[in-house]
Amino acid sequence: MSKSIFYHAGCPVCVSAEHDIVELVGKNNVEIVNIGETRDRIEEAEKAGVQSVPAMVTPNGNVLHINFGASMADVRG
Repeated sequence: MSKSIFYHAGCPVCVSAEHDIVELVGKNNVEIVNIGETRDRIEEAEKAGVQSVPAMVTPNGNVLHINFGASMADVRG
């Protein structure tokens, strides 16, 4: 993985964090994944270690949980 991946569920907390992340690391350095809309990527996020969103997975595989918008169980529904 060459970019960080920022996972979120589209809630106001997540969208606000998305804007801050893009501002901090630059649009070309992060892939934004709204798993509320792209539900087929939920399993990918969980395998990477994401336990709640918003969260960012770094190129080294570290998971940075940012604020607390929703648990992955809530996202799954």
